[in-house]
Amino acid sequence: MYIDDEQDNLLGFKATLRFHYQVYTAIDVPQAISHLNDHPDIRIVFSDQRMPGQTGVDFFEIIRHSHPLPVRILITAYTDVESVIDSINKGNIFRYIKKPWEESELFSAIEEANKFYLTNSMLSKKHVELQTAYDELNRFAYSISHDIRGPISGLLGAIGIAKDITNLDEIKEMLFLMDKSLKKLDMYVLNMNDYYSLQRGELTIQEIDFNEIFREFAGIFGVVAKVDTVSFNTNINQKETFRSDKVLLNLIINNLLSNAFKYQDGNKADKLVEASVDVTNGLATISIKDSGIGILGNHIGEIFNLFYRATTHNVGSGFGLYNVKTALLKLNGHIEVASVMNQGTTFKVILPSI
Repeated sequence: MYIDDEQDNLLGFKATLRFHYQVYTAIDVPQAISHLNDHPDIRIVFSDQRMPGQTGVDFFEIIRHSHPLPVRILITAYTDVESVIDSINKGNIFRYIKKPWEESELFSAIEEANKFYLTNSMLSKKHVELQTAYDELNRFAYSISHDIRGPISGLLGAIGIAKDITNLDEIKEMLFLMDKSLKKLDMYVLNMNDYYSLQRGELTIQEIDFNEIFREFAGIFGVVAKVDTVSFNTNINQKETFRSDKVLLNLIINNLLSNAFKYQDGNKADKLVEASVDVTNGLATISIKDSGIGILGNHIGEIFNLFYRATTHNVGSGFGLYNVKTALLKLNGHIEVASVMNQGTTFKVILPSI
């Protein structure tokens, strides 16, 4: 893009470059800003230095903050040292070209500026990726200290107390606490393993029989349902072939069912978990409904974030729903959540056949 208050200069600039580049021209600053807003892919901005009301250096100082990625090149017939210093210090320009320009110099400046733009863009992207990885590492370090040390501390505490106990009932109580801590630690390790498998694994596509999958889950969660007096119902409607990655599919269903049982309201007499699947026109809609404690509306947008916990009730690892979201991204699926506090939550997963 080139901004200049002289129309003839804009026409000459565009005529020189029209066969080689997409060129935008602006007669004033508002028009230039509009071009930058409408075309975020603009890589190089040329500006005349002497314009009424605002210099090229002033314009560059503005877009340096509002549009930092485009490379800035100043064009002017005035070669006083002060303008050059201002353009470097305030406008942070890449290059300075005298007017009238030579065609070869113009093309050379564009070629160099484009290389600089690509390098800066790559560095900016890597910086964002590095910051994301750093933030995740911080959260991971906190999770390790909290979610692994917590069960271990509980186990060590129970062992310490048990050493001085002779009453059999009290020993059984300590064994129950030890068992609970070990199960929590085991679940954390399994979720962490799922997390790293999702980051590295490739898809293995096969035909899916949802009736078979839910028969397996009925065996797994049927015991939990009986112990916790939760009614567990399934309804499968599959009359056509569906193809997907069975491992990721099991991961999604297992995490959603696990949460449905984990976050039940212990004070309710009629506790319920309902799972349904409908396969129609190449889409599988999987619904997991519970009568649990529910999720506050302002938490629903955050529950799929790594290590996020929406409640202190039966504290989880913070991996489960993040792993669900990651698996769904790999399968080109999406998930919807509806929840009412103290009434229950419904997760609806929609997956295309692959």
